[in-house]
Amino acid sequence: MQPFFAGGDNQSHTKCAVARELVRRWLGEELRRVTVFAQPSAVTDYLKVHFAGREYESFVVLYLDAQNGLIEVEELFRGTLTQTSVYPREVVKSALRFNAAGVMFSHNHPSGLVTPSRADEYLTQTLKAALALVDVRVLDHLVIAGNNALSFAETGLL
Repeated sequence: MQPFFAGGDNQSHTKCAVARELVRRWLGEELRRVTVFAQPSAVTDYLKVHFAGREYESFVVLYLDAQNGLIEVEELFRGTLTQTSVYPREVVKSALRFNAAGVMFSHNHPSGLVTPSRADEYLTQTLKAALALVDVRVLDHLVIAGNNALSFAETGLL
């Protein structure tokens, strides 16, 4: 029997992509079954798989109900290798569309450095203020860089 990941051909790449998608879906189902903060590591595990292999920055919002249960995960913005433009108006519109009581933000750093930039910090505060106007709580902003994650809430940046 041939090993699952033998060779560097397209078939092996396809198998890896399928496996990653299955793990992403499984973790997404886990998040929907429990309160998001009952298993915080499930959130970061899900996001690490979600962003794996991305060579561009993207901005993801996790929409939560009043009990912090997951309603939906949505990639709202996609950028370049080093930046993503995020528009507060669109974030507010999406939160209202999903009738979210709370949100968590996440974006990746393809550079591999998990340290948030000043722009990341400013954006988070701007989004927090905009969402507060419509009674949507911002619970965290996670920066994912490879297998590392940084939580704004845990580091006092939120």
